[in-house]
Amino acid sequence: MSEENLYTFENETYRKTYWHTCSHVMAQAVKRLWPEVRLAIGPSIDEGWYYDMDAPFAFTPEHLEQIEAEMRKICKEKLRLERFELPRAEALALMEEKGEPFKVELINDLPEGETISFYKQGEFTDLCAGPHLDSTGRIKGNALKLTACNAAYWRGDSSRETLQRIYGIAFPKKDELDEYLTKIEEAKKRDHRRLGKELGLFMLRDEGPGFPFFLPKGMTLKNTLLDYWRKVHKKYGYVEISTPIMLNRQLWERSGHWDHYKNNMYTTVIDDVDFAVKPMNCPGGMLVYASEPHSYRELPLRVGEIGLVHRHELSGALHGLFRVRCFNQDDAHVFMTREQMQDVIQETVRLFDEVYSVFGLSYTIELSTMPEDHIGTVEEWERNQDILKAAITAMGKEFEVNEGDGAFYGPKLDFHLADSLGRTWQCGTIQLDSQMPERFELEYTGEDGEKHRPVMIHRVVLGSIERFIGVITEHFAGAFPAWLAPVQVKVLPVTDRAEEYAGKISAQLDGQGFRVEVDGRNEKIGKKIREATLEKVPFMLVVGDRDMENGTVSVRRRSGEDLGAMSLEDFAALLGDEVKTMAIK
Repeated sequence: MSEENLYTFENETYRKTYWHTCSHVMAQAVKRLWPEVRLAIGPSIDEGWYYDMDAPFAFTPEHLEQIEAEMRKICKEKLRLERFELPRAEALALMEEKGEPFKVELINDLPEGETISFYKQGEFTDLCAGPHLDSTGRIKGNALKLTACNAAYWRGDSSRETLQRIYGIAFPKKDELDEYLTKIEEAKKRDHRRLGKELGLFMLRDEGPGFPFFLPKGMTLKNTLLDYWRKVHKKYGYVEISTPIMLNRQLWERSGHWDHYKNNMYTTVIDDVDFAVKPMNCPGGMLVYASEPHSYRELPLRVGEIGLVHRHELSGALHGLFRVRCFNQDDAHVFMTREQMQDVIQETVRLFDEVYSVFGLSYTIELSTMPEDHIGTVEEWERNQDILKAAITAMGKEFEVNEGDGAFYGPKLDFHLADSLGRTWQCGTIQLDSQMPERFELEYTGEDGEKHRPVMIHRVVLGSIERFIGVITEHFAGAFPAWLAPVQVKVLPVTDRAEEYAGKISAQLDGQGFRVEVDGRNEKIGKKIREATLEKVPFMLVVGDRDMENGTVSVRRRSGEDLGAMSLEDFAALLGDEVKTMAIK
């Protein structure tokens, strides 16, 4: 980081410090307006900040406007932020005197000997480790915005108090805020929950929170996506399997998931034996490998599965298709020798490159290292981390390190996809694992005739199929490329006389494998075109008397581009080329 960028938003540390200070300014504004409000926590986050609060009323948009106005006053006051420390007893007394029970709880939970620090600005004092800007005057009052208020459980515990979480965002310049808010408005238009309903893709019902229903057009989209997945994986030498949705507790204990993931698993009892609905496909894949002997000649063995998994998520965390309780995971496991590890990792990254480029998605890579809650030795972890680093570095790929966020059995590379609005989504992952093969006593016969232990990678490219559909729905704003669109062609007869001709066109295109519908309603052609455009159908074929006479179709794209009249054969060739090349248009 160059010297001139230290105090700009290009510096993540400065950006987080700026937003953290904004959270204190917001809390101070709230306390000025409503002294009875009790404060919980107020950190900076990836985009802005939030503060959890306990208020005797529900915050409304009008309340947020009042808070914003008071925040601007505080910025103009240029209050200095002063850090000070107190012994535990004095810190507790201060927060009790101020009537802040959540702060008292936080102090009581700090380990003995922990430094207890506070920040003071004017009349406002908050428990905080910092860091902060030196003055509220550093914040541009006309470039901040409170964006939302949602419910949140204290400390994420559904059995505890329900608080109100106010979110905010701020920038050094007003035009940067305006640009951000414009992007947010565009994101709202692309919200996959709204588009999913409007386009008839899926629905979410109170009868099954977190369990999405896919409608006919959504199933067409989903199956087309899975057909592509199978095609590209066959090209890279994968075989496909299917494993049971429910397996007994003994298996999950053996894999380590019972100890590390039990709270997220749905369980039941069958014949007095504990069973769990699978939250991931890995243990079943281990059993498939172990079901027959293997030779070094078979390795690397690439095994894929589109497995339906279930994970218990808190109701407050559910969000459309992005966070659900059941989803299809495009898991694959590659079993290999130690000598093959780097080549297999690089081959997997090349597969990822091919898939993501089809959707016009770029990515960044994050290397997640050993968490506190892990199995295996530190030496094994460090060796596997080094292999991951070496593999992608040799490909010229850059990566950031995410300390302590690996899977409990091994380090991983996470692929964060960037969509058309610049938002990022973690979808793909490559996890290097030498623990599961050990726990399941997996073997192969080596060239020396002796038994050896394979190593493996767990990997997904799309991740949750449901979540990926949500991502690409927003990425394309529902206007899917022709190869992926649930309906590729809409035939629009201008008059009743053209309906029979429209039906023949539809039948011919359907016979060639295209997805086509006819709008035979007694409506004006302008309305039919508008509605087909709103349905984001890639092509519209307008047919009238002249087309019937000439044996042609008048072709329009959903963008409004008029391609003019052409023969049905020429149109089918045009559409076929876009489907074959998987063009993004």
